[in-house]
Amino acid sequence: MTSGASSPTYPARPRRSRMRTFLPLGVAAWLVLEIWLLLLVADAAGGLAVLLLLVAGFVGGAAVVKRAGRRAFRNLSESLQRGTPPQSGGANGLTMLGGLLLMLPGLVSDVVGLLLLVPPVQKAVSAYTERTIDRKLRASVPGPLGDAFAQARMRGADGKVVQGEVIRDDRPGGPYDAGDDRPPLTG
Repeated sequence: MTSGASSPTYPARPRRSRMRTFLPLGVAAWLVLEIWLLLLVADAAGGLAVLLLLVAGFVGGAAVVKRAGRRAFRNLSESLQRGTPPQSGGANGLTMLGGLLLMLPGLVSDVVGLLLLVPPVQKAVSAYTERTIDRKLRASVPGPLGDAFAQARMRGADGKVVQGEVIRDDRPGGPYDAGDDRPPLTG
């Protein structure tokens, strides 16, 4: 016996992004690699050497993060005292990231953290990141957030942000005449 009711239709599930697909696999591979390398070093140099290596990485990373944080705070307070906008903290951010990677237990993260402390590598990573973000913003669908980024990037010839222009019409019979409900703009 068949019924006249049809089965419900479900909307197609959106495709999963590559990042969501491969990120868990990449994290798992990274963890396995870190553990394998630590076991190799422990087999070759002993457990005490691995422990000292991990403690030295943590202490060194903490010192790097502390120094970069102090430098960022000093730059911010100096720019606030001068009344100028704070400068980009790309190098400080990458220095802090390098310190955090040094603090993580593992040899691969230590090598990547040490590479991020080298100024030419910081410059290359910063330029690549800026290009990638700029390309993604251009390709994104315009919306309130995209408009906000466009507003933030508009600058006049003198370097000041130009948000818009107000045109007043105070002549008699204009839109702000006595018969209009709206008050005139004061300026």
